Amino acid sequence: MLWIAVVIGGCYMNFKCVIFDLDGTLVNTIDDIADSMNKALSLYNFPVHTSCEYTKIVGWGIKRLAFLALPVEEQKKDGVEELTENLAEAATKFYAENPVIYSKPYLGIQDVVLALKQKRVKTAVLTNKPDPVAQLVIQKLFPQDSFNIVRGDIFSLPRKPDPSLVWDMLMELDVSPRETIIVGDSEIDMETAYNANCHALGVSWGFRPKEVLENAGAQRIIDKAEDLLPIVFGK
Repeated sequence: MLWIAVVIGGCYMNFKCVIFDLDGTLVNTIDDIADSMNKALSLYNFPVHTSCEYTKIVGWGIKRLAFLALPVEEQKKDGVEELTENLAEAATKFYAENPVIYSKPYLGIQDVVLALKQKRVKTAVLTNKPDPVAQLVIQKLFPQDSFNIVRGDIFSLPRKPDPSLVWDMLMELDVSPRETIIVGDSEIDMETAYNANCHALGVSWGFRPKEVLENAGAQRIIDKAEDLLPIVFGK
């Protein structure tokens, strides 16, 4: 694994960039995600889901979430593509109107982001959440300029686990993949790190269990936000 290449003879390299996932990594957003999607489902008289059920199907973007939230029999019908588009659009609208009713940063994560900034480690957020909503969540829950770049899902552009946006961000930040850690709570984030030749760091406090991260190639999994700092700073 790539992580082994970083630790040689007890010496650790310093990383210059950390790219964070948003949902389940920086912020516990699941109740707001559930609320917005359930409102959209209710518009079409479909059954709603619990927040716990949503933790299993989030991460691939709003359109995929809308599709997976539909009853199985609806997923197989003609016209499901248009229905999915309409659901996704409605959910995004509801979400943008009230993006942080329930959402809160995970314990210690704001202090960790501040510590990285103070040490001039470049930080970014890359999420499959719709970009306008991602920008609002970060603006409302983190101090201004906490991150060098915040980028969500933009129509027509690739999304995680495609590495294209990672490479675009690294070019903008002037750092290389081997100097970069991607931090996330899902198999999507670990696959993104692998595809982009970055280091894959999983977090255990998010939406997926540890075994999912391990099976997806996480090179290390941390249990507390502050555990990230000695990894980045080579201690």
